[in-house]
Amino acid sequence: MSLTQELETPTEIAITVPEDVILPPRDLLSDEPPLETDLHRLQMTLLIQCLEWLWDERDDFYVSGNLTIYYSPRQRKSEEFRGPDFFVVLGTERKPRNSWVVWQEEGKYPNVIVEIISPTTADTDRGLKKQIYQDTFRTPDYFWFDPNTLELKGFHLVDGCYLELEPNQEGWLWSQQLALYLGIYDSKLRWFTAVGQLVPTPTEAAEQECQQKEQAQEQLSQMESLLARYREQFGDLPE
Repeated sequence: MSLTQELETPTEIAITVPEDVILPPRDLLSDEPPLETDLHRLQMTLLIQCLEWLWDERDDFYVSGNLTIYYSPRQRKSEEFRGPDFFVVLGTERKPRNSWVVWQEEGKYPNVIVEIISPTTADTDRGLKKQIYQDTFRTPDYFWFDPNTLELKGFHLVDGCYLELEPNQEGWLWSQQLALYLGIYDSKLRWFTAVGQLVPTPTEAAEQECQQKEQAQEQLSQMESLLARYREQFGDLPE
């Protein structure tokens, strides 16, 4: 039975639905547990902030993390599967949401998912979640990263199956969906452009802009100093 058919038969669902099935109200709230460690929280926030800064002028994507993805009105709440630590949906409206409800979002699933693994979630991230992202979500790019061991793995969906990505010389993995690399920098997972430039955080970008202004001002001061010396020795510059 298709999702559309399920939604068109609310009476049948109400009669046969088990108690632990989530029915599709208008606005489902996210139902995620807190992130396990500061490393998880900081890493998730880092990926989100950097991508939002890079795509500041775009309004055709949604990026979030640790947010429930409801993908079926018959979906059972599982202790083994909850929302991804980080995900991106392309071709959608950029606006705040309480959760990602697939049937209310034109049937769109994440284009990219990143899981931040830990000893307690590693088996699920490498097994059950990988299977769901491959077979149900059909998410083209899936990555996992261990902030403790710095293990980074990535997969791209080819003919319905995940094939492991080969890292480049820097050890980075390419996301075809985002046209960006994922790689480790200063023991953290970061985005890199196609030409190898680190995508900065908003704070780093502001610091870089400040440094560039200071350098430009210093160069201007040096030029003015040289010009003053020239005038002392030779007079004004010829017109």
